[in-house]
Amino acid sequence: MSQLINPSQKSGLKIFSRNSNRGFAEKVAQHAGVNLGYCDIKRFADGEIQVEIHESVRGDSVFVIQSTCPPVNENYMELFLILDALKRASARQITAVLPYYGYARQDRKVAPRAPISAKCMADLITSAGATRIVCVDLHAAQIQGFFNVPVDHLFATPTLARAFREKWGTGEEFVAVSPDAGGVERTRAFAKRIEASLAIIDKRRSGPNEAKALHLIGDVRDKTAIIVDDMIDTAGTLTQAVQSLLKNGAKRVFAVASHAVLSGPAITRLTECGIEKVLVTDTIPLSERAAASGKIEVISVAPVVAEAIQRIYGNASVSSLFD
Repeated sequence: MSQLINPSQKSGLKIFSRNSNRGFAEKVAQHAGVNLGYCDIKRFADGEIQVEIHESVRGDSVFVIQSTCPPVNENYMELFLILDALKRASARQITAVLPYYGYARQDRKVAPRAPISAKCMADLITSAGATRIVCVDLHAAQIQGFFNVPVDHLFATPTLARAFREKWGTGEEFVAVSPDAGGVERTRAFAKRIEASLAIIDKRRSGPNEAKALHLIGDVRDKTAIIVDDMIDTAGTLTQAVQSLLKNGAKRVFAVASHAVLSGPAITRLTECGIEKVLVTDTIPLSERAAASGKIEVISVAPVVAEAIQRIYGNASVSSLFD
């Protein structure tokens, strides 16, 4: 990791975290060379959240790491209140670091009189006090435009591709598979890094958390297929993609995904389907059941987030991280 700031400058850099993904925040702070800030979050008897920051942040550049993963609404409320506390404590700059951005899939009106929830969350985050946002693999890149403050969009694909390459190699025997048309750009970036060909599954969604794979575009016969997606939620899309690939002659099937949401029947589906291994990042903490499944391996993106924090604090380029 490049050293963009010296230890004497780090007195103005502070990182705080709340309960959604404490382990990830500790790894980020370690890689950034600072200690996590000291704050408490308590609950009143009626369930209301109380935030207490136990150190001065006046004039500091503060980063708040909070994945808005399940329980989504609880984690968002913790984020809003700590941002407000930091704003009222006169922090110079407040950056909300959102490894996983909840409500991202509700990024447009899909029916009359429906909200655009991803935009609503963006407004609430900035109103609470965030002056900058850092995200990892947004479900839709245009969500960056929902914020009226600078957004740094980080990518997990280089980290996942590097890990896959080190474990299983590269070359023409591999094919990277996009589970839908919307993920082709992400899949192409992964394929380029492992020198693989590209395939696409034509998928149509019949309802929330329901999808049906219809047609495979590309050649997977006698190849090792890697399904590339931004998140795994109920794993319905993934398991249908696995069935389609095996039916079309793939000899092995892997998957890589940035965010392991893994809700509902996801673990059961992953365990029972013919997938060999699933690589995910640590933007969302794995449940004990998921960790014990034997199918899921976690690759950390904490060094990437830490490097981005250092570059933002040192007024250096963040986009050059991915050059």
